[in-house]
Amino acid sequence: MLIKISRNDKTFEVNLKAGIVCSSVFGDAEREPSAWYVEPVSNLPVRMGDWVGSVAEGGSVNFFEVKLNPHGNGTHTECYGHIDKGQQKVNELIKEQHGWLYFQRMPIRAEGQDGVLKLADLKLPEEGFPPFVALAADGLPFPGKFSNTNPPYLEPELCAFLAESGVQHLIVDLPSVDREEDGGALAAHRAFWQYPENTRETASITELAYFPKDLKEGFYFVNLQIAPLHNDAAPSRPVLYPVQEV
Repeated sequence: MLIKISRNDKTFEVNLKAGIVCSSVFGDAEREPSAWYVEPVSNLPVRMGDWVGSVAEGGSVNFFEVKLNPHGNGTHTECYGHIDKGQQKVNELIKEQHGWLYFQRMPIRAEGQDGVLKLADLKLPEEGFPPFVALAADGLPFPGKFSNTNPPYLEPELCAFLAESGVQHLIVDLPSVDREEDGGALAAHRAFWQYPENTRETASITELAYFPKDLKEGFYFVNLQIAPLHNDAAPSRPVLYPVQEV
């Protein structure tokens, strides 16, 4: 299916059959990163007396129970409820699912013992930033096992600049936009949401995304799919579609 969209008085064609899935797969060890010291996704058959929810074990149907942690087990999208005592729910706030996206690969800069993505390396598109921006940390392993590794993170100035530029939805392949251990400061989260002084309630951060190595920098059409989980964060599936001017 082909659709046409416009931006800055130009028309582009999008092939909806050519989507590039930029998420991990929950429950698949080969495609599931991990962070924040949580156990891998558990996917086990329900057992009730002599009955088992597994055809392989003699049951009539497969009836499995899944246990996961959205923040630690894979690609997820979160709202400002992640850092607010109200624990606002992501699906009640984030309604924008489609739009223009700008994708860039960012070098990881050494800063003491840390690796940091810096504002100085951000390329400002000539036509400005669209509502969605995706940043890939160049050389980051996937799927990474990030717990206790002090993985790279974003400097708060970068997140503040994106917020001031009108970016509503930030997508990264890092386990967090903030340092693994920062004493609870969460400075990059706060900078992007402009929390608490001028909280951008409909802005979102997506973490632990997966960007294929051959994904080219530039503009895409995006569909950010968020699971209908009543929580401050939920598993998500960003799908990027190449665009072609017509």
